[in-house]
Amino acid sequence: MEQFERITIDSKVFGGKPCIRGMRFPVSKVLDLLASGMTVEEILKDYPYLEREDILQAIKYSAWILEEEKVEIS
Repeated sequence: MEQFERITIDSKVFGGKPCIRGMRFPVSKVLDLLASGMTVEEILKDYPYLEREDILQAIKYSAWILEEEKVEIS
């Protein structure tokens, strides 16, 4: 299994969704910001408590999840 030390899942934090370093900042928010066109630099400026490696690991985690997901076409 892949190691994601910056991605935490805790049922007591943000409903158990994958978050950045135990903060109430879900991985999905990082992806939403990137999908809206923000750059990594812009995200880091707007959210100074995040680190570049947090964003990169959120992307890597998301890719890993999608790689592991099995989709059946009916």
